[in-house]
Amino acid sequence: QVHLVESGGGLVQAGGSLRLSCAASGRILSINTMGWYRQAPGNQRELVATITAGGVTNYADSVKGRFAISRDNAKNTVYLQMDSLKPEDTAVYYCYTRGLSISGIFNSWGQGTQVTVSS
Repeated sequence: QVHLVESGGGLVQAGGSLRLSCAASGRILSINTMGWYRQAPGNQRELVATITAGGVTNYADSVKGRFAISRDNAKNTVYLQMDSLKPEDTAVYYCYTRGLSISGIFNSWGQGTQVTVSS
């Protein structure tokens, strides 16, 4: 079983920055995609950004130019640097990974971390 631990959420004023981290642990053989999704109250969960093992990134249009996703493959960790935050970025942010463990292919989600941006 693959376990994800997220950190870095919190309360910040509009225009501020936060950095989220997510570390994967378990009997992992390889990780393909790592990413971040978010869910605001009353909304569906939506993609924020993803990154492949080779470093190919994908961003939601709403965060392009403000957020940057990166990963440390040696540590099985993905990061999300969030700059120029807006109140509409307020949501619970979930880490996601997909890869191969000794048990087979896995798709794992973190428990979520709250990000609140005040105006």
